Amino acid sequence: MNKPAADASVTNGVTVASGQPAPENQPEEVLRGEMVRHRCRFCDAPLDQTFVDLGVSPLCESFVAPDQLHLPETFYPLHVYVCRQCWLVQLPAHVSPETIFREYAYFSSYSDSWLDHARRYAERMTGQLNLTACSQVVEVASNDGYLLRNFVSRGIPALGIEPAANVARVARQRGVPTRVAFFGRELARELADGGARADLLIGNNVLAHVPDLNDFVAGIQILLAPGGLLTMEFPHLQRMIERNQFDTIYHEHYSYFSLHAAARVFSWHGLQVVDAEPLETHGGSLRVYVRHGESADGATTDRLRQLLDQEQAAGLDRAATYSAFARRVAGVKCRLLEFLIEARQRGRRVVGYGAPGKGNTLLNYCGIGPELLEFTVDRNPCKQGKFLPGTRIPVFAPRRIDEVRPDYVLILPWNLRDEIEAQLAHVRQWGGKFVIPIPRLHVE
Repeated sequence: MNKPAADASVTNGVTVASGQPAPENQPEEVLRGEMVRHRCRFCDAPLDQTFVDLGVSPLCESFVAPDQLHLPETFYPLHVYVCRQCWLVQLPAHVSPETIFREYAYFSSYSDSWLDHARRYAERMTGQLNLTACSQVVEVASNDGYLLRNFVSRGIPALGIEPAANVARVARQRGVPTRVAFFGRELARELADGGARADLLIGNNVLAHVPDLNDFVAGIQILLAPGGLLTMEFPHLQRMIERNQFDTIYHEHYSYFSLHAAARVFSWHGLQVVDAEPLETHGGSLRVYVRHGESADGATTDRLRQLLDQEQAAGLDRAATYSAFARRVAGVKCRLLEFLIEARQRGRRVVGYGAPGKGNTLLNYCGIGPELLEFTVDRNPCKQGKFLPGTRIPVFAPRRIDEVRPDYVLILPWNLRDEIEAQLAHVRQWGGKFVIPIPRLHVE
């Protein structure tokens, strides 16, 4: 079968490319004196348009221990492209997922708002799908069991699939059965043959994390039971562009999805997006509802069609939309640096809150080190006592803010702004202020 053609058909408002997508693209390299171009990981078209170039950065979760400070770090390009055939925005796979995810520093349970989001989702799906002890729920990239424990507590069989052994260990301790593995066709066939096809298949913020996109989605098609429902959440490219959220770009995120691009990928693998729901999580996400094509029978919702129309109106099918993003990103960098330099010159103390992946992208791109941001704090004990990758900014427990009483707190996980400001409301008592860097610098 051939790769998707440049022209495509439209079915139920969703543009669907025809032809065979190619396997994961390879990093750009010089071969026999000639430049080998990156190619789209879905449709294999050459990638010749830049979305944004953030220079080079270390892996965003590769925190530096005190005894490693004398060692060098490896930096990788953060040069993101957009495919002008299928409009998938993507970062070439410079680093393998095995390198990134076998041991991981991100634990979902350290965000109260995210735990509440998971609880409400589980309640809704249990009632909507009438899930019982005879049902099967599977989550791909289940992290520390933050979501599946809500099904386990209801007596609903649940299985997590998580590649990071240290994170999966925590999930098992919470009573969530978890398989330590990367997901794709091979594992999906094994689970399906063992009777574990999913009535509800879940993937929250994982679609961006897979370099071999076609293998991953093919696995979903295999594991999803006939008549089953897949829900997937991912940051929405339209919101990323509109809100200047360039810091959500890091090596762990190989792809960045519009609704059109995601629907096109699912469609090629025999799956149909039947509905989509905008969410405020992670600065603006989508939750898509997907069924086997034969089960969906072409049915879609008005909400799905409206979201597709909104993307088209926003210009996500035009090259100029993507070209303009890089110019706005540079403006965010300049304004943040101006603020921090002025604060330093005035003798003001600025510290950070949080040590998320997005924060490390922001700080490395802007060239901000401890000379401008004294330290940051994080609730995750795995990060405390270490240093941020690249910038070598120290990470402490949150109580450090009360000990130092800084003038400004730069909130790096700005998507959790309300939660963090509530936790740190007492900072205002000594005249401290909060700094929000995205979508534009805001001090309050």
